[in-house]
Amino acid sequence: MNDKTSDKMADSNSLIDQLAVPQKIQPIVWKNDDEKTEIQKNLDDLELGVGPSINGSALRQVLASFVAQLGTINTGMAFGFSAIALPQLESLNSTITISKVQSSWVASMSSIGTPIGCVLTGYMMDSLGRKKSLIITEIPALIGWILISFATNVEMLYIGRFLVGLGSGMVGAPARVYTSEVTQPHLRGMLTALSSVGVSTGVLLEYILGSIATWNIVAALSSIIPFAALFLMFIYPESPSYLISRSRPDDAKKALKQFRSSNYNLDKEMNGLIKFSQKNNIKHLSGPREIIKAILQPNALKPFCVLFFYFLIYQWSGTNALTFYAVQIFNKSGVTINSYLITVVLGVVRLLSTIMACVLCRKCGRRPLTMISSIGCGISMIGFSGYLWYYQYWKLNNIEPSFTWMPVLFIFSYTIACTIGFLVIPWVMIGEVYPVQVRGIMGGLTTFSAHSFVFSVVKSFPFLIDTITMHGTFLMFGCISLFGTIYFYTFLPETKNKTLQEIEDYFSGRNSSLKTGSLKFRKTIIHDDDDKQNQEEEITKT
Repeated sequence: MNDKTSDKMADSNSLIDQLAVPQKIQPIVWKNDDEKTEIQKNLDDLELGVGPSINGSALRQVLASFVAQLGTINTGMAFGFSAIALPQLESLNSTITISKVQSSWVASMSSIGTPIGCVLTGYMMDSLGRKKSLIITEIPALIGWILISFATNVEMLYIGRFLVGLGSGMVGAPARVYTSEVTQPHLRGMLTALSSVGVSTGVLLEYILGSIATWNIVAALSSIIPFAALFLMFIYPESPSYLISRSRPDDAKKALKQFRSSNYNLDKEMNGLIKFSQKNNIKHLSGPREIIKAILQPNALKPFCVLFFYFLIYQWSGTNALTFYAVQIFNKSGVTINSYLITVVLGVVRLLSTIMACVLCRKCGRRPLTMISSIGCGISMIGFSGYLWYYQYWKLNNIEPSFTWMPVLFIFSYTIACTIGFLVIPWVMIGEVYPVQVRGIMGGLTTFSAHSFVFSVVKSFPFLIDTITMHGTFLMFGCISLFGTIYFYTFLPETKNKTLQEIEDYFSGRNSSLKTGSLKFRKTIIHDDDDKQNQEEEITKT
């Protein structure tokens, strides 16, 4: 045997030896998320055992998300209904006569039912499952709209609005949680944001219908949405994550197959889901003591606090005061264009902005969009307040109002700014930030808080106008929004392009801050010579 042959054999044996011996994986430091290519992201997922070899069918995930969140259109219809119904009910030829106080109750009654629905659905999601909860939620909404359409007195309106609000509160959390659990990370943010598109669609539908039909006809037509959402949900299976938490891996795999493509590596994702379930000891919470203990853990309590104050700032920036009382606000601000027509245009702007926000949510991240919203809403509300002050001055001094297009400009700019971040981001994060064990309960509690703030704003808005004037009310909304920017900059974490496991690890204290763009997580490597030996290494991504 010659020397060259010997050298080749030696090199070959050396290569085999290197492959046989487990090699230490060096930490990889990324300057930013953009630098990390999609290929490298997939390779990382494979090494961690939490990601698929290829992406599953986007179409299947989009359709499942659409059906799950179809009921959120009802939430928007509940919001928009009062804007078109109250002027009709307060008119002299109304079949039901209502006072100013009763008018505020008609507007806000749905917001009383909504928080109650949030609490109920939180328990239902974790006990009955995401799918059954989504089906049950449509029943009170359907009954409520039918009751409103046949109402002959204000009490029937109250009950109908309460039931519609109850259904609206029940649908929000399971729709977002179900979507977040059946979609992959690269689609999750955009598809979870469909709930906000649904709300904006519902608002627009009510504005359009209210401009051409009476309030009772609008209510009858509105019942079609919960009816359709109820029956379409029977097509889809339960969430794979929920089935795994109930020790039903075979059913989970069958369910996952319906949300992915035929050539998709199901075993890879199933292994990741099961490992994560075992790692976090995910099991069914059987009693109140276990539930309370779980929701008081940092990985549940910390994200709740973050979102609690997010919704407080968001709602008290004035968004639903504008949505619920849109026609009256345009009338009182001196706009010369037909109030119903401009309200319809406002609904179109809101819907288009929401769709744009879904795309931006995937591209830009949660923090930048939130702060754009906070600053934009604050400036718009303060500008609108300034115009209202001048408008009131002109009226008192019998001066012909000028620049009557400015209220439209400020309200439209506010709507765009609000929709880009406030209207989408916190709802997306509900499906992202909570551990699967209490995701239903905490999602319900979070939406309960959010809609409690909706009620407080909608019910108090007429009182605030009488107390601190209209321009003072909108000045307050603007200041709250601007000051909220400081809170968001300090406390809001960035969850863009992070898996649910990574986000939970952050709130559990197992890695560093998502907020700054730096994320540390533990990577487990199983060596061939000893399957029980695990080596944990810190890998930094920025």
